[in-house]
Amino acid sequence: MTADRVRWGFLGAGHIAATNVGPAVHRVPGAELRAAAGRDPERTEALGASVRHTDYAALVADEQVDVVYIALHNSAHAFWATEALRAGKHVLCEKPLGLSAAEVRSMADAAAASNRLLVEASWNRWHPRTRELARLLESRVIGDVRHVEAVFDGADPAPHDYRRDATLGGGALLDVGCYAIAASLAAHEWAKATVTAVRRETWPGGTADRVTEAFLEIGNGTAAISSSLTGEGNETLEIAGSDGTIRLDSPFTAGRESCALVIRTAGGTESVRFPPVDPYGIMAAEMTRAVARGASSAFLVPLEQSLAVAETMDSVASRAGHRPA
Repeated sequence: MTADRVRWGFLGAGHIAATNVGPAVHRVPGAELRAAAGRDPERTEALGASVRHTDYAALVADEQVDVVYIALHNSAHAFWATEALRAGKHVLCEKPLGLSAAEVRSMADAAAASNRLLVEASWNRWHPRTRELARLLESRVIGDVRHVEAVFDGADPAPHDYRRDATLGGGALLDVGCYAIAASLAAHEWAKATVTAVRRETWPGGTADRVTEAFLEIGNGTAAISSSLTGEGNETLEIAGSDGTIRLDSPFTAGRESCALVIRTAGGTESVRFPPVDPYGIMAAEMTRAVARGASSAFLVPLEQSLAVAETMDSVASRAGHRPA
């Protein structure tokens, strides 16, 4: 890190890196996209990094990189995050942080040993609407939370996409279920979840889950989560409390468009609107600030919350008869 900028290195040059996080880093004052490494030379060059490395290990070893952003397939997250941490880099890693709670714990140990940040890039957590939802729940505007309905249906992956390959960390639970589970745990103040029922459906002839639904008991309440990759686009988050409800439409994909949350109580219905923002830009700015000034100066997804999500996903997978990695 120089006196005036934090230098980023990207592992992976896929859609999210190219369309969202790369442009965000370029726009953040005090940040530089110093280096990139990817399998596709053209896509890697298009990121606009100052230096392009031919392999991931060279980027991790680059002394001119302060923070590594990992946008590889899910099964590569733990290895490369650990390598980067051991090389003295801070790490922002795409969700899910690891394929299992055991992987996340190992990654957390590496972060502690190196005294570096390890942050899961669950970008919607930085969105102002998500932050306002947390504030409303903390202020008990709907009383005690009783039940959460969290639904996220993502795009149907192409036949050879890694999301259809369980060995690469594919499947609906890891790809989109992590969002629904995180929202449910957050609504219940991150109490430990017990999985009481699961329905899992795989693609014909495959092992990755196309659909995973689960019912959870969390603290004094419950949650029903539905994660799928069918392309139908269903997506909702509704939180029912003792004194009302809060509903978010498109809770996990709202980004550069205006959005709202709707509060219903005995006193009436209120719709709170949020102007268009770039949550990836907020995430990149907060991570840059944390690296430059210390974690206490910025909002970051807490590592213990990422571990709680991983533990719950382990429990869902085990209940479905699918052993976590």
